[in-house]
Amino acid sequence: MAGKRKTNSAGSTNKFRGDVLRVLGVLKVATADQIQRIGAPHLTYRHTEKKTPAKQKQARTASHTGALSDMRKHGLAENGGTTTGGESLRNLTTKGLEAASYELGRPVTEMGSTARGASTSGATHPITVNETVIAMLRPKPNLARMTKDPDKVRAAAQAAIDAPAGIGTIASYWTEVPLPATGTWNAPGKGGAQADIVLTAPQDKVPLLFIEADNCHETAEELADKLEKYARFFRRKTKDTDGKERPMWRTRWTVPKAAEAPHPPILLVFNRLGERNPNRTIPRLIELTRHLWAGERFEDHHLYDGKIPIIATGLRNLRKHGPDGEVFLRFGRDHMQCLRKAIGNPRRETADVRRRAEYEAHAREYKEQLRRAAVQQKAEREARRPACTACGTKFTDDR
Repeated sequence: MAGKRKTNSAGSTNKFRGDVLRVLGVLKVATADQIQRIGAPHLTYRHTEKKTPAKQKQARTASHTGALSDMRKHGLAENGGTTTGGESLRNLTTKGLEAASYELGRPVTEMGSTARGASTSGATHPITVNETVIAMLRPKPNLARMTKDPDKVRAAAQAAIDAPAGIGTIASYWTEVPLPATGTWNAPGKGGAQADIVLTAPQDKVPLLFIEADNCHETAEELADKLEKYARFFRRKTKDTDGKERPMWRTRWTVPKAAEAPHPPILLVFNRLGERNPNRTIPRLIELTRHLWAGERFEDHHLYDGKIPIIATGLRNLRKHGPDGEVFLRFGRDHMQCLRKAIGNPRRETADVRRRAEYEAHAREYKEQLRRAAVQQKAEREARRPACTACGTKFTDDR
């Protein structure tokens, strides 16, 4: 025990240090509160006996704060300044990112930067990105770790478990991902974009989603320019390992093959911090980007080959309702949907199901017609079969 305390003087465990590595390996910079809410959500429901929210937060984040302290002594993490609300920001060092790559099972080359300097303006944008990830994740507490907690604490945790689930795990997310229109993945050139968040969760029917978090400081024109950079990246092609030319994004991410081939979807998450009103920004943005998202009319649905599904929502609604809530507006549609329907093409899927059903019905009818014709043909043949003039027995095929 003495040796453990000497090595990790703050008394942290492998579990909590692992939480820090996984969360900061993805988010790059975060508060202890955000690390705890993702890494150990069961702690969110404890310490309700503390008199103030500040003391409750201090108590529930104590384990991860201790882990961060020990990791700082080992050169894995460092303090990254403070938020505008006065909370300490933490980020990994280069050595810490290397350790996080093992925790997340990712190549070191895909871990990104150490996020030094993110706090120069209070890290308002990284904090919004983190809150967007948490709202998409909707981390569920583990009741098995709450067996000794009071009934009211377990009831609150059970309510969170029973609420609609989020999408993926922390390992399903990447942040600050370059999308090079020129150059390479590791050395992107000018003219490209940088995705705030990339989500890959095929197990939850979201194989690939790009997410942009906006604090309502940018105009519709500025957002449209960013989406144009996305389109430029999506159109870029390069040779894959088999020598065949493919869209560059397909050399890094895999999506199921489908009847149509739209570009990957982009979700815009608006956080009402700035002076821009998203209720006015979004209609203008829809018009400016129509050429990027508008599909072609085909019978009772649209085709979106070569188009970008663009969806918008607010961070407050995303927190409250999650990805399953009908709070997502896809550009070109006049009603709100859940995320999975918004990024997809439900009308086409319905039309495809109907056409398959009609084809199968026709196939069954044709098979039945052939069966009835065969029965009738056999009956007619039997009716023509000659019989013995002496006994009246019909001849067989052999005689």
